Amino acid sequence: MNIFADFSERITKAVEALDLTPKEGGALDLTRIAVEPPRDATHGDLATNAAMVLAKPTGQNPRALAERLVAELSKDADVAKAEVAGPGFVNLKLHDSFWQKHLADLLSRGTDYGRSGFGKKKRVNVEYVSANPTGPMHVGHCRGAVVGDALANILGFAGYDVTKEYYINDAGVQIDVLGRSVTLRYREALGEQIGEIPAGLYPGDYLVPVGQALAKEFGRDLLQKPEEEALALIKDRTIDAMMVMIREDLALLNVRHEVFFSERTLHADNAKAIRSAISDLTLKGHVYKGKLPPPKGEKPDDWEDREQTLFRSTEVGDDMDRALVKSDGAFTYFAADVAYLKDKVDRGFEELVFVLGADHGGYVKRMEALARAVTDGAVKLDVLLCQLVKLFRDGEPVRMSKRAGEFITLREVVEEVGRDAIRFMMLYRKSDAPLDFDFAKVTEQSKDNPVFYVQYASARCHSVFRQAKEQLGQGEFARAGLIGAVERLTDEGEIALVKKLAEYPRLIESAAQSMEPHRLAFYLYDLASTFHGHWNRGTDNHDLRFVKVNDPELTYARLGLVQAVSDVLTSGLALIGADAPTEMR
Repeated sequence: MNIFADFSERITKAVEALDLTPKEGGALDLTRIAVEPPRDATHGDLATNAAMVLAKPTGQNPRALAERLVAELSKDADVAKAEVAGPGFVNLKLHDSFWQKHLADLLSRGTDYGRSGFGKKKRVNVEYVSANPTGPMHVGHCRGAVVGDALANILGFAGYDVTKEYYINDAGVQIDVLGRSVTLRYREALGEQIGEIPAGLYPGDYLVPVGQALAKEFGRDLLQKPEEEALALIKDRTIDAMMVMIREDLALLNVRHEVFFSERTLHADNAKAIRSAISDLTLKGHVYKGKLPPPKGEKPDDWEDREQTLFRSTEVGDDMDRALVKSDGAFTYFAADVAYLKDKVDRGFEELVFVLGADHGGYVKRMEALARAVTDGAVKLDVLLCQLVKLFRDGEPVRMSKRAGEFITLREVVEEVGRDAIRFMMLYRKSDAPLDFDFAKVTEQSKDNPVFYVQYASARCHSVFRQAKEQLGQGEFARAGLIGAVERLTDEGEIALVKKLAEYPRLIESAAQSMEPHRLAFYLYDLASTFHGHWNRGTDNHDLRFVKVNDPELTYARLGLVQAVSDVLTSGLALIGADAPTEMR
């Protein structure tokens, strides 16, 4: 249960009981009423701006209206204290019994606590990674992979119908370059001396096995075929091999897409899909023949000082119109984007999310404009930009990979520090902020290492149960018994921990709505900190320890609290894509 949504309804009913009348007639707008945690926890458990936002339309003094609202809310059996703060905010303090009941509800839901129907099964397509299939995944892809995957997990948990998608850029110049690069490796596998890889081709050793596989399958037959025919076959085999490598690399990071969409399918049958998409835009009045003015600064590849077929994107929010078909009849890269977006819409998605690198910032306006044009504004499009990740080891920049030739591979990073450290730390900054990733710091066992600190809290929860079993001579602790004892929890630290747990459902919904998965990593760290702090209080004061051999009922109550912490940590870490360990060595 989201207690903030619950009290939003209660406050709305309290406002309705005041029988307020708008000065200008009509119905009173209650949508601006917010219920949030107060900035200062000493002020209470909940705060609302209801009186502040309703005072002006009803012609009342904010504090006077707040006093009336306080009187009404004080009738609620769960409200221990209601008071006016500042110019007209209302703060609420809830009875301990409310938090005890909420803990019981949490325990009954287990790791499903926080799951909701907030998204109303809205169909969302989250596309992320979508790296060119020209080599293994590198660290530059890592952040977008984690952000996209965690966001998709959170959206699904919040009640959206989510599809995780990877767009295979398997058409265009880079694929021709890839094919020529592998042709050299094929000849090398046949015993030829190829010398140094020419500039402009892919030099990485990861292409050597592809050349060897071609030599094993075809012998010297490809050398006898016409160059265009051989290159087409080599490109097909290489793309397949690269996608196997990419899937394996992503699996190491616990990233698994449900749909892999090939760009080449858009160019099939004489580019039928692209032509259809442009035709659809034309019928809607978004396409015309004309010239684009020379852009300021560096000219893009698709700019021509000739008449072209253009998308009238400035009329739907872009800062310039975009070329679709060049003067020679060739389609631009953007034309394929048009067809791909239309394909997603035709598949029934109601919201589209693209997770891109920071170097794709120029794509945001054109894609948003395209979505408005293709769907007449019916489908929302969001673009999340991920800033660069810089790798360090003890403060020194990490050198490039020998195997890859030009970059650090994702596999190398996972093998050195582990999947969980990468996934958590990639979310421990907002995606549009730069991120420094230090190998030494993310493997450090201290409070300064967030992933260790959170996972250590999970392990501590399990250690409490092992200790309880040993000291009480008991096998398992049924949830029903834990739930039945929660009324014994009255210590301020225990109640504070329940309050922190109660923030989880709201956190999930807000992270989904704002498309900010980093909020979950921050919350888990705060929860771990609250739990560790309460653990330390028990170290100083034996009366606060979780296991009280001479008071089994209180032990059950405190074990219920520990179980709830474990449930939320397990749930949150799973959404991030990391494990909740039962012990740490």
